[in-house]
Amino acid sequence: MSPLTTHVLDTARGRPAVGVPLTLIAPDGTVTSGVTDADGRCRTLSTREAFVAGTWTLTFDLSTYFRDHGTDSFYPSATIVFAVRNPEEHHHVPLLLAPYGYSTYRGS
Repeated sequence: MSPLTTHVLDTARGRPAVGVPLTLIAPDGTVTSGVTDADGRCRTLSTREAFVAGTWTLTFDLSTYFRDHGTDSFYPSATIVFAVRNPEEHHHVPLLLAPYGYSTYRGS
């Protein structure tokens, strides 16, 4: 499993957010991308070797997700910037979303 994972939940629908495109930017500028699976998760964001201390940026393409569900929304994307201090630890960055708001926290 990746040392960095995410889980996206659509709180308005009460379901995992399936098919959310996302982009991860590592501290060295390396860019990777992924899409949430049938459970709203992306488990393949980084390898243990590439997961280093520093500032990471995770951006979720909300406009594509909401368009695919025929839903108007206010935020075209959600960007979470977070600091990794101990890359040996697992980092889980969840996103709770709705058409007119979102929230995040450090998960486990």
